[in-house]
Amino acid sequence: MEEPTAFPFEELLALRAEEVESQLRLLLDTRPREGEIARPEDLVAAMRHGVLNGGKRLRPFLLMETAALFDAGGEAVLRAACALECVHCYSLIHDDLPAMDDDDLRRGQPTVHRQFDEATAILAGDSLLTYAFDIIADAETDLPAATRLALVKGLARAAGLGGMAGGQALDLAAERETPGEQEIVLLQAMKTGALIRYACEAGAIVGEAGAAERERLSAFGEAIGLAFQLADDLLDLTASPETMGKATGKDAAAGKATLAGLHGEDWARSQLCGLVAQAEELLEPFGEKAAILRHTARFVAHRDR
Repeated sequence: MEEPTAFPFEELLALRAEEVESQLRLLLDTRPREGEIARPEDLVAAMRHGVLNGGKRLRPFLLMETAALFDAGGEAVLRAACALECVHCYSLIHDDLPAMDDDDLRRGQPTVHRQFDEATAILAGDSLLTYAFDIIADAETDLPAATRLALVKGLARAAGLGGMAGGQALDLAAERETPGEQEIVLLQAMKTGALIRYACEAGAIVGEAGAAERERLSAFGEAIGLAFQLADDLLDLTASPETMGKATGKDAAAGKATLAGLHGEDWARSQLCGLVAQAEELLEPFGEKAAILRHTARFVAHRDR
């Protein structure tokens, strides 16, 4: 299988990340908005530490590029993408907490609870989660009210008890009782895959796509969500902490079962090829307009960090 080229795809990924980062800087300032009383400086600093720390911004990228299939773009789409990134970063802040994965590093820097303290990290995550829905609902996100409502509902479902948070609960339970293969697939589809699937469907929502197109892009997101987690499991087995910017080998050390751990590296790489092929097949009706998304699927599967 042909792997993604470094140019222009990775340059485009970096460009979109810069756009998202710039917008997040504007959103995460200390100036209170209408209806707010004040924004405590230490809390804002902790939120910024957990958000403005690099990263590929893959989920916002997917939202923006799926929206582009339907010629949708501009500040409203960027704001929706930033809302999604706020939810993702909240999940990372909470995932790093001592009660969860207990990590000291994230993207090569101290995690929020290490840089500040545990209580502030919890509040920073809480604030990012709620702020995400504020961003989408705000009239400055200049989309039809029905579109904003669909985005809010979809994000709530993807992030909540039937999605990411529920997946985290299953992941914690898996540390106490080893899950079977189907249980691993389920928890990973929820913990990691739900937001990636939402990112792709959200792009179709803001692009006012029909139901069939939304379903197709949701399935595309599900496929690359599985690929993302499988690649992540491989990297946890094979990559160094310096490369990843966080601790590696933690799943094996904790006795946590993963698909890569169960079946081995060769099986995992074969599965990744199959998932990429599935993702590319789902994009066929969009023709050349989906070239960037095809590159994205390959990038997710073949990334080295």
